[in-house]
Amino acid sequence: MNSSHLLLEEPIRMASILEPSKPSFFPAMTKIVGTLGPNSRTVEIISGCLKAGMSVARFDFSWGDTEFHQQTLENLKIAVKSTKKLCAIMLDTGGPELQVVNKTEQPISLEADTKVILTPDQDKQATSNLLPINFHGLSKAVKKGDTIFIGQYLFTGNETTSVWLEVDELSGEDVVCLIKNSATLSGSLYTLHVSQIRIDMPTLTDKDKEVISTWGVRNNIDFLSLSYTRHAEDIRHARDFLSKLGELNQTQIFAKIENIEGLTHFDEILQEADGIILSRGNLGIDLPSEKVFLFQKAAVYKCNMVGKPAVVTRVVDSMTDNLRPTRAEATDVANAVLDGSDAIILGAETLRGLYPVETVSTVGKICSEAEKVFNQDLYFKKAVKYVGEPMTHLESIASSAVRAAIKVKASAIICFTSSGRAARLIAKYRPTMPVISVVIPRLKTNQARQSLIVRGLFPMLADPRHPAESKSATNESVLKVALDHGKASGVIKPHDRVVVCQKLGDASVVKILELDE
Repeated sequence: MNSSHLLLEEPIRMASILEPSKPSFFPAMTKIVGTLGPNSRTVEIISGCLKAGMSVARFDFSWGDTEFHQQTLENLKIAVKSTKKLCAIMLDTGGPELQVVNKTEQPISLEADTKVILTPDQDKQATSNLLPINFHGLSKAVKKGDTIFIGQYLFTGNETTSVWLEVDELSGEDVVCLIKNSATLSGSLYTLHVSQIRIDMPTLTDKDKEVISTWGVRNNIDFLSLSYTRHAEDIRHARDFLSKLGELNQTQIFAKIENIEGLTHFDEILQEADGIILSRGNLGIDLPSEKVFLFQKAAVYKCNMVGKPAVVTRVVDSMTDNLRPTRAEATDVANAVLDGSDAIILGAETLRGLYPVETVSTVGKICSEAEKVFNQDLYFKKAVKYVGEPMTHLESIASSAVRAAIKVKASAIICFTSSGRAARLIAKYRPTMPVISVVIPRLKTNQARQSLIVRGLFPMLADPRHPAESKSATNESVLKVALDHGKASGVIKPHDRVVVCQKLGDASVVKILELDE
């Protein structure tokens, strides 16, 4: 069988499968985004997550107030200092998310083949026959026969905690639905999703803007995850809003694709966004089950080719309550890596899960194993072919650095950068070794932390007094710091070869170093 048609490198020795995984400073090249919440907000737990491989902390503002999230962030700062692990901050907007309002927070039992009314009257109490929601236009958006899903922290697909409704009748602003399966809605957050129906609400809501302009500005967020991105205009609007908020003009915007509308406009959204999050929870409702994997593969490929991070969600849901993932979930994580994903987002698994640290560790180990058999040769050829000729100066240098590193079996690629662009371009070609990005900041910059979501890219901050562009032939002092960092982390060993990429005056240079000790 020709290996060029496979995701995997060939051949895989069966005996190698039984070899124990070797621990390393970098648990995996693929990054892990952990959502911090009630079960993952103490210094101890956050420290454990950082050591296990979490490099981005996600704060989900579809629930909780700014004070709660600020306390969690203060604990994150303490954990970062004590573990000496860099961590980026992602603010996830609530967006036009429809929610059931249950003020009593008591469990609600819904019986199959009975009816329940969805009402915009939030003063009413939630019962088995009546569910108040936070949207007045539902009766105008749906029609008889439409499908509505309700579940805790997005739809899980678990028949006992999520419910499938069919619209039976419209009565003024109320929507009468037939319950298709028995379920108990428990907990404080129930998300309501109407399959393949446009909800006429702004993507960046007034509440989102308030949170960004207060909590976001105060904490100089690195990433904005724009929930329910449906058009490129949504990204442009968000970027215009951020540009007026001081340092947030450097914040990267990740488009969260959650429905058919976002899928339809994917190409134009990708052009405007800094990265893409495939929100498979909601996508799994809008799309037929058999189509979800197709969208994932197509979307990740498009992101890879243009060098923008692709992030996948909803991978090990069962670890919310269990210490081990299912076999299907473990395979799903590996396939996300083999597809080319940059990062994995853990949602409920870390936010309210019983085993947040173990979940990060388990996902990291699966990613690491999948990376060992990733067909880099095939990927590299595809990436070069997509770019075409003539290549730009930077593309040529980046691809040459990766090709040289693979040919000489270098243990690392060291890249000097001030904007981060050169390092991201190198990472785009998916080298099999870590890319140590020596970020030499221009005044204040988020570049180091923003590379924490890019696969294979590991930043270290250099002294700002050292220019990224050197007029002399070498910049030995900064290079020595980078090599020492690589040695301390166990990536670089005596007699290893290292590829260095840096700018010298107007020229870019790729050089190969052979270390004595």
